[in-house]
Amino acid sequence: MEIRCLNQNDVLRLLPDRDPFAHKGCFGRLLLLCGSVGYTGAAALAARAAVRGGAGLVFLGVPESIYAIEAAKLDEPIVFPLKDRAGKLSPDSLPEIFARLERADVCLLGPGIGLSHGTEQVVAEVLKQAKCPLILDADGITLAATHKDILRERTAPTILTPHDGEFRRLGLDPEPDRIAAVTALARELNAIILLKGHRTLITDGVTLYRNHTGNPGMATGGSGDVLSGLLAALLGQGIAPLEAAACAAWIHGAAGDLCAGEMGQYGLTPSDMVLTLPRLLK
Repeated sequence: MEIRCLNQNDVLRLLPDRDPFAHKGCFGRLLLLCGSVGYTGAAALAARAAVRGGAGLVFLGVPESIYAIEAAKLDEPIVFPLKDRAGKLSPDSLPEIFARLERADVCLLGPGIGLSHGTEQVVAEVLKQAKCPLILDADGITLAATHKDILRERTAPTILTPHDGEFRRLGLDPEPDRIAAVTALARELNAIILLKGHRTLITDGVTLYRNHTGNPGMATGGSGDVLSGLLAALLGQGIAPLEAAACAAWIHGAAGDLCAGEMGQYGLTPSDMVLTLPRLLK
């Protein structure tokens, strides 16, 4: 299999031009389903990264228990409450989610949603109902691992962004041959897999990209939430799913490298990376 590597010029060529006559509806209508009690940061970071990534409209659905926190944290995203159970998304929220899915260009599901029977039901039903491209991250991946049959049956693009532990929960070990493993999983699930780590790998089972940006300072809670929000923004602006995932990995890593160069690896935070994204998108 050919291994492709993007550089900054490649990424800039793949980014769509911003039409001077465009309006906010032209740059993607994103639906983010994130967060739970104790994990408000995951939702906020994903939403902020989506905005900084150029998305036109970012709708963030969170459990009603944390709605006030997220609404106070965020200005640009449109935050709305969803019915919850013990601080996590409840199946009672599904009618509202389905109504919003009908108008969404992209859905991101998983950052910080927590593990429960209720959130598992939400993930399974969104997998069935979403006709738009769907990104599964974090807890969304773990919960989808028991519904691989639904994943395989999806006709719209699906992108999973696992780290090694989440990859194993999907049934394969990424070691010792990461390329073979990620290719096999992409083919098994009929999905694009973005396997995070040193030299992140992105494949649809046919074409494979290997990313060369990033540094150990990015190995901190919240970094993956920034990546998934950025990916949602790029998908919403019309970049093809595989290339959107490869571009998101490159931009995310390059933002981390800029931050590390300016403040060192020890103290850089995911919020620093969010603020750096615009410098790589011009």
